[in-house]
Amino acid sequence: MFNRRMALTIIIAVLISLSMQTSNVTAVIKEYPSQWDQEVNVTGGRTILVEELSATWCTSCAEIDPYLQQVADSHGSRISIVTYHPSDGEDAFQPEAASHRINRMKMINPDLGSTPSFVVEGGEVRVGPNSWPDVQKDILRKETENQQYSALGFSINKDLEKYSARINAFRPISVDYETQVTFILMKHELTVPDGFVNPAGDTRDRVVTAVATCNLAQNNITQNIGFEFASGDDCSNNFSVTFNESNKFSLILIHESTENELSNNSMLGENLGLVEFSYRPHCNAVWIFLWRVRINCPTMKAFG
Repeated sequence: MFNRRMALTIIIAVLISLSMQTSNVTAVIKEYPSQWDQEVNVTGGRTILVEELSATWCTSCAEIDPYLQQVADSHGSRISIVTYHPSDGEDAFQPEAASHRINRMKMINPDLGSTPSFVVEGGEVRVGPNSWPDVQKDILRKETENQQYSALGFSINKDLEKYSARINAFRPISVDYETQVTFILMKHELTVPDGFVNPAGDTRDRVVTAVATCNLAQNNITQNIGFEFASGDDCSNNFSVTFNESNKFSLILIHESTENELSNNSMLGENLGLVEFSYRPHCNAVWIFLWRVRINCPTMKAFG
């Protein structure tokens, strides 16, 4: 137990050290459960995507889960961590949207399957909590390489517990293959239901539950899993999604290759642009000593 805890502490230290690097990307976090009745506009594009394959029955996944969002927060919006739970008959969530994204990941890495696994921008699979030093290197390398990216954004409105988001401020970089824009919805602090193997913690974070895509060449909706509604006949200007949510969530918009293009060329797994909005508590992780992390949670913080 001591060795496992020490390993976890070292992992957190490595991750938080990334936040010491300078960055010109921004994030928008609306503090939960604050009320807001005005449209919120989110713009960006340069955020690095870190995809995690997890499972509610996985012991090491459960142990690191509470820390990953704190790590992501410590970076501003330099990285966005999304978590996919598989439809394996054992996971407590098994969202169809996550299965869709896992299948996309397997077009690049067919052997993907171990939990936890981490992939930075469609790159090499890193397996286990101890692989975080390699994840760090992957993130830093991508930040150095990604000097060109699509500028994109979206507006989001709240009406009681119904939300609607619509793309705006989209300036795509030019590529010679078909691309799509994708909304991904993640739920935070999602309760693990009774009756499933659960080695630690009552909740899991960053659980992907919905995905919708709009093909930029065809200007039509090609996928909607989990959103109440998805529409758009001009993907660059009116692609939108609607969903009901009473709890904490994050919404991500990505510019990426289509699945058809990716199935023909696995080298097209890197995203062209990404921006994220979160409605949840925001915590700052502050490194004190090698064996201790202090978490500061202000009552309200939004930046962008």
